[in-house]
Amino acid sequence: MVTSPWTAAPAQTASLRRRGAVLERAILDAALEQLSTVGWNGLTMEGVAAGAQTGKAAVYRRWPSKEDLVADALRAGLPRFESAPDLGSVREDLLELCRQAREAMFSRPGFALRSVIHECDNLQAERFHGVIFEGVVEPTLGLLREVITRGIARGEVRSDAANGYVFDAIPAMMMYRSKMCSSEWNDQDLEEMIDQLMLPLLRPTRD
Repeated sequence: MVTSPWTAAPAQTASLRRRGAVLERAILDAALEQLSTVGWNGLTMEGVAAGAQTGKAAVYRRWPSKEDLVADALRAGLPRFESAPDLGSVREDLLELCRQAREAMFSRPGFALRSVIHECDNLQAERFHGVIFEGVVEPTLGLLREVITRGIARGEVRSDAANGYVFDAIPAMMMYRSKMCSSEWNDQDLEEMIDQLMLPLLRPTRD
């Protein structure tokens, strides 16, 4: 049986008649896809509209600028870390937290976020500071604080380790090695970082 293109067209058109939250979700997903593939500099409102299979006007009605669109796309797409792992030791907790961070870094939202961090100029980056801090930095530091504080209570971690420099060590190392050394952070790399950097840093001093 041959299907006429004239009979197929109405069904296809109907499938693309999205409104409200459904259309907005499609546009935000398309923005994340563009960020993760062509980066901040390559992202265009026209490209996002094409990816979402909608008109450019539908994008501009909701987001008057590229910055506004990307900020909302990041808010909607960034991974959520609900609770810190509790596996019985600070080593295992930190390893599991690092695995979760690795998964987030190499996800589509992770690539999108890195394109914003690495490609935006200082003025543009300021626009996303709150999004990144509230969506990534603050939750990550909160989980590290919980793991390390729990380790202090168990006697595994020195009592003065719950400070900003210690909390920054893992995110800073992972971002640096990822950007400068193209590290993909396999399991061995994560274990070596925890065993050779974090555990000696956290270990209680013996009198």
